[in-house]
Amino acid sequence: MKLVTIFGGSGFVGRYVVRELAKKGWRIRIAVRRPDLVGHLQPMGGVGQIAPVLCNVRSKEAVARAVANADAVINLVGILAESGKQTFDAIQAEGAKTVADAAKAAGVKTFVQMSAIGADPAGTSVYAKTKAAGEAAALATFPDAVIVRPSIVFGPEDDFFNRFAGMAKLSPVLPLIGGGETRFQPVYVGDVARFIAAAAEGAVPGGRAYELGGPDVATFRELLETTCAITRHTRKFVTLSWGMASTQASLLQYLPKPPLTPDQVELLKTDNVVSDAASAEGRTLAAIGLHPRSMGAILPTYLWTYRKNGQFAEPGSAA
Repeated sequence: MKLVTIFGGSGFVGRYVVRELAKKGWRIRIAVRRPDLVGHLQPMGGVGQIAPVLCNVRSKEAVARAVANADAVINLVGILAESGKQTFDAIQAEGAKTVADAAKAAGVKTFVQMSAIGADPAGTSVYAKTKAAGEAAALATFPDAVIVRPSIVFGPEDDFFNRFAGMAKLSPVLPLIGGGETRFQPVYVGDVARFIAAAAEGAVPGGRAYELGGPDVATFRELLETTCAITRHTRKFVTLSWGMASTQASLLQYLPKPPLTPDQVELLKTDNVVSDAASAEGRTLAAIGLHPRSMGAILPTYLWTYRKNGQFAEPGSAA
């Protein structure tokens, strides 16, 4: 069996990538900061097929050990907010370079780097800039690397729909940052995982950035309306100007798990959808013949937990 090292394999997207590659017979080494917290992944494979190893992408020595003898390396590591030494630059720019350099030195054949739609070296968001720097570092070392840029990724463990469904359950109002007109193209985590697994197996042409989006494009407001419809909550929407959102975020960013940061406000100023160029050039899920699943097919399977009376709430009932 071939060996793949997955950095960030215990995260939201990572667990689905692990499952896909385990089904295909790969041996999987999961490089994470807390190996003691990845036991939930090992039942996805046979005995000894999935093994966690202690690793922080800020440590060149640990990264070198993690990629030793690997046939493929997948880097899924990323953060949405900085905390201590876990800065955007250290994790998404320098971290990506460390992983790519170590993989090259170890003789790894295939390299996959997960980025995000909106990655831009000239962007106003530090998140977007460092994602672009991570892409550049990966391609500088692996010219045939596969760069994966998803839009918002949704699924049972996501941090977007679950967050706003939880807010809708408790709060009578929901915020529309900047008026809620920013457009998104949410993509199902299972589809993203299938694409990454295909890339690891060499089924995706390298040296290119692939933009992954689902079949539906919706504004931020429409996504909140969809969430409320599925959870059967009637809520009012309150518009927050960009300035007001930035002011609130400047205070909220100091919380242990900030719901909003100034950098995230900057990200929301730009549409997060698959570009026309990517669609025209086949740099999408279509590259592997994959037809993405819709929000309508997936969201009700897990957002029902936020309904007042649970899964068996009467249709049309609202709170």
